[in-house]
Parts: sequence; C-alpha cells; structure tokens
Amino acid sequence: MGTGETRDGVELTNLDQPLFDGAEATKRDLVDYLDAVHDRIIPALADRPLSVMRVRPGQDAFMQKNVPKYTPDFVRTVQVWAETSKRQVSYALCDDRRTLLWFANQRAVEYHPTLTTASDREHQTHMILDLDPPEDGEAFHLAVAAAHLIRQALTDAGLSGAVKTSGAKGVHIFVPVAKISIEDLAAATRALAARAERIDPVLATTAFIREDRHGKVFLDSTRAGGATIVAAYSPRLRPGATVSFPVSWDDLDSVSPRDFTLHTAPGLLAGADPWLAAMPEPQEVPADLIAEGHTIPVARVQAMHEGKRRARAKQA
Repeated sequence: MGTGETRDGVELTNLDQPLFDGAEATKRDLVDYLDAVHDRIIPALADRPLSVMRVRPGQDAFMQKNVPKYTPDFVRTVQVWAETSKRQVSYALCDDRRTLLWFANQRAVEYHPTLTTASDREHQTHMILDLDPPEDGEAFHLAVAAAHLIRQALTDAGLSGAVKTSGAKGVHIFVPVAKISIEDLAAATRALAARAERIDPVLATTAFIREDRHGKVFLDSTRAGGATIVAAYSPRLRPGATVSFPVSWDDLDSVSPRDFTLHTAPGLLAGADPWLAAMPEPQEVPADLIAEGHTIPVARVQAMHEGKRRARAKQA
C-alpha cells in the first residue's frame, strides 16, 4: 500500500514517515492507534477546547491552540478569549472520529483538553492532581507512592478518584465533582494536596518552586480554571511513543509508563474502556476541604512573590 489513503472522508498522507526522533513509530502507527481508541479518547476530548502538540519532520514540536486557516469545515471550533495574549483564540473541539483522524494526519501527537467544557466554562468537571516525581532517572515508583497518599487523603475526605499514567514520568488523579465554583474547587485541590503532604512530608511536597522540592514528589494542585491536562489515551512526545493510560489502584505498583505505547495500548484494552469504568460518579466536595483550601495561598502567586523576595535578598 502507498503512503496515502482515505478514512471517514479524511485524506491521510505520508503515512510511512517516522513520527518523531525516538518514537519507534511511523505516522501510520499514530493514525492507526488513534483510530483504534477513537471511541475511548473522544469522550475525554468532546466539547472541550483542545490544544495539541504537533511535530513536523525536521522541526521542534510545538503546541497548537489556534486552529490553522486550512482547518476543514467539519471541525467544530469555539472562540475563547486568551487573557495573556489579549486575543480571541479559535480552539478545535474534537467531537468525532473524523476530526480525530484529521488531527492525526496533522501529526498531532498529544491531546490536551481544557478542564471545563465549551458549553459550561464556569465549572470544572474534575478535581485533578498531577504528581510529578523528581527529575533523576527512574522515579516513577515515587509518583506511585505519592498517588497512594492522595488516595488516602481522598478517602479520609469521603471522596474517590481514578488514576492514570501521565505517559511521561508522573501520575494523574481525576476526581469527578458535582457543580462547584472554579475558585472553591481550586481551593479544595490545594487542601487535598496539603493533607496528602502531611501524611508523608518526606515523600511529597506542595512546594511550587522547583529548588524547594529537594528530591520529593511535587503534588501539583494548580490544574484549575483555564488549565489543560493531557487526556487519557493520548500519546506523548516521549521515547517509545508512550500513552497516558488508565491503571487500577491495585495494579499501580506493578506498572511502568513504558508498558503503554502506541503499539501495546490497543491490545491491552481488549474492547474495554478502563477509564470510563474506573471513574466514580460526580461527588460533592466537602465544605471543610474548601474552607481549608481558602486559607492556603495560590501557588503561582506565592511563588511569584517569593521569587521577587529572593531576588531582592540576593541583591542585598
């Protein structure tokens, strides 16, 4: 077969090209993978303004938010005001197989949907904790240990969540929540991270400034409001073309991020959707968690002030 074909009315080109350096995969592998999991990844993307990481031959990967001029009419888009760049950004909504295949043909490797939907920008659907282990080498087991701390803090608060590999070196925990303001949910997320840190401060930290983490796992509670997070089943621009993949809490200690790649993930699914299966019903966030969170400063703001303070101290 040549390097082109058509699927669902989408023309696919240059399928035999290598995907990216170290991917151990071709563009065809990306297209085939996304097509194989389309009915699982689309629910994670549908109705959410989408940013993608694309990689073109011979170029550095880049994050695309604004859809290109040549985007076909069948791709649904939504206008979102970007506060930082002070302009309207036209985001794609990946609601169907055809749109996903078009993105795959654009060499969009990573899929980063927003935490809110286009139809309700005022409410996040999930509380999200992003656990980032220290840089040095094989630290995934530390992220796993930290995930168990988060699970304990959730259980103590009467909550439960689902866990997936980030596809890079960390772990993501998603907790579906009933309607709650973004400010209150952001506060509750800070409080939950702080409670997990208190269970084992030797292992985990909520320190936003990297040099303050001292080899601990960073419990990132800043995924709120306008943030995005890589979707379940999304491939990553990582050696071996790993995939962000759902894992049961019981299996978390026995997996490695490299177990889940473009090549292996479809076979591991065997017709199931473990992310959907693991996801609890939306839960009410306890009032005491919200109240505690409002006493904890917002990490980025705190880090900015602290950075300025340290710069002044150095000058002095």
